[in-house]
Amino acid sequence: MNPAKRFDSAAHLNDGKVHILLAASGSVATIKLPLIAQALARYENVSIRIIMTENARNFLQGQAEEQPHLDSLVKVPGIDGIYFDPDEWSKPWVRGDKILHIELRRWAHLLLIAPLSANTMAKMANGMSDNLLLSVIRAWDTTGMIDMQKKHIMIAPAMNTAMWRHPITKKQLRSIQQDWTDDEESSVITLKPVEKELACGDTGAGAMMDWNQIVARVVDHFQLQKRINGVT
Repeated sequence: MNPAKRFDSAAHLNDGKVHILLAASGSVATIKLPLIAQALARYENVSIRIIMTENARNFLQGQAEEQPHLDSLVKVPGIDGIYFDPDEWSKPWVRGDKILHIELRRWAHLLLIAPLSANTMAKMANGMSDNLLLSVIRAWDTTGMIDMQKKHIMIAPAMNTAMWRHPITKKQLRSIQQDWTDDEESSVITLKPVEKELACGDTGAGAMMDWNQIVARVVDHFQLQKRINGVT
């Protein structure tokens, strides 16, 4: 992003679009993020901004056909920005400047974290905010009283089978689902992982939900309409 200009959510709040903040943390399933982003960008009036953790960036450096460089996503219509940890403080802050993680939260109608790694899940469950993505999560308006609307976080966990079956994972996931609740409605929607052969060679539960199904869940959430021949 351009360090000379800080992102201002107010410039986009009345643009008539569905704002999807798509994030990836450090899991091999990050290689599916371009497919998710490109698929969602085909729908009417959708604006997508992407957050990548430092570990997630390692999977999209153009090292293989299924792992395109992140720069290629900027050229996709509907993808309006990609953000990394250094963008939070790209220039010295002074009073009156916008704060990126707050602006992204204000802008977003949905935060979709696909994949959510074991590490980021643990930090989320414990309220840590030591990178841009976690800062957005920690600042999420779970009550709907600040942003004046109830907005959700969709999480798509992805990890090794042993990690997924570990008792601490169950505890953390239960904490996220139960503690992020207001008026009996959780702010967090969990897209449960599936069983398959994993990148590490193990076979079992823990693989991220199929990316097509993730897209379908978002489409259903907003009742999105697909463009016809690329025209809205």
